[in-house]
Amino acid sequence: MHDTDHTGPVAEERPAKPSGSAAGPGDREAPPAIAVSRLSKTYDSGFQALRGIDLEVSRGEIFGLLGPNGAGKTTLISIICGLVNATSGRVRVDGYDNVADYRAVRSRVGLVPQELATESFETVWDTVRFSRGLFGRPPDAAHLEKVLRDLALWEKRDSKIMSLSGGMKRRLLIAKALAHEPRILFLDEPTAGVDVDLRHDMWEVVRVLRESGVTVVLTTHYIEEAEEMADRVGVINNGELVVVEEKAELMRKLGGKRLTLHLREPLAEIPPGLEHRRLELGADGFELTYTYDADGREEGVAELLTELGEAGIHFADLHTEQRSLEDIFVSLVREGR
Repeated sequence: MHDTDHTGPVAEERPAKPSGSAAGPGDREAPPAIAVSRLSKTYDSGFQALRGIDLEVSRGEIFGLLGPNGAGKTTLISIICGLVNATSGRVRVDGYDNVADYRAVRSRVGLVPQELATESFETVWDTVRFSRGLFGRPPDAAHLEKVLRDLALWEKRDSKIMSLSGGMKRRLLIAKALAHEPRILFLDEPTAGVDVDLRHDMWEVVRVLRESGVTVVLTTHYIEEAEEMADRVGVINNGELVVVEEKAELMRKLGGKRLTLHLREPLAEIPPGLEHRRLELGADGFELTYTYDADGREEGVAELLTELGEAGIHFADLHTEQRSLEDIFVSLVREGR
């Protein structure tokens, strides 16, 4: 992307050691890709966009940041990338302080913004070459060709940006962000406004990037996007991180399962003796739903079916379903209000 920060385009600087850190070649563990500590942001209007955010993102993971509009997602990644100043707190990227060592940080991150802001009269090739030069990187036609091929843009390299479809422009934003070979890529609503097929193609591009060692942080309104791609998920609401958890563990803890029984005869109410079960009766009396924890005992289902049989309740069909990440997200946001 074109650099709009007041510092202007800069060449990469390589301090001997990240500021304020004892990290060095002989250390046992490399620093996390991103480390955010007690980060807050209050705008001049008095609006507090972020409230004491603590977050670490590991190297090589795909981290999904979910939240409703205005929750603070874009503000958080803009501060990490050095485009917005924090009110308080600290950010380290690859061990470098994003204020004291901002040049080292800027050279290590790529940002794909929500807005499709591009120079319409430039060609695809010229704009990615220019983006690489903004960060002081030497010309590397082979790298740029690989980026464009990976994003299915190579055949459009001589086309003017104004002639591209919306989906291709979205891919071009990713190409620009990758032109200087960042190790951490931020995708702010990367598939907004693109069709389903292209969305799945772009998911595959992100997986390939992760396999090459790039750390990916994505914000998204598409819950299926995080469910499909992310290793870990963070939910932000009203400027606060409500939860940060490995996706599989979050689904295990909060997912829950539902067993729906389609009854042969309608019920007017749940029979006496079954009140201790978490049962819900459908409005028409023909559906009985049992909710139980995802990590609960499966034997509980068998016990329930036995009790229903003893109560003279018979069913024609049944099915189970796992609570989705979208269900969990909605419940967490509601609880945080």
